[in-house]
Amino acid sequence: MKQVVGETCSAGLSPSLNQGIGMAYLPVAITKPGIPIEIEIRGRRFAAETVKKPFYRKPQATS
Repeated sequence: MKQVVGETCSAGLSPSLNQGIGMAYLPVAITKPGIPIEIEIRGRRFAAETVKKPFYRKPQATS
């Protein structure tokens, strides 16, 4: 059985990244970028990974 370690506080679809993103309250031990986690959405489980904010940075224009 999987252990619940946190709780989502916000989630949705990112139009810039064209994928789902979310923020959650997690223990400090698993907040480093790149940690694989599993999330549950409406009773279904999905693979996810921790990342550093911001999720998206606008590409810089080149001259």
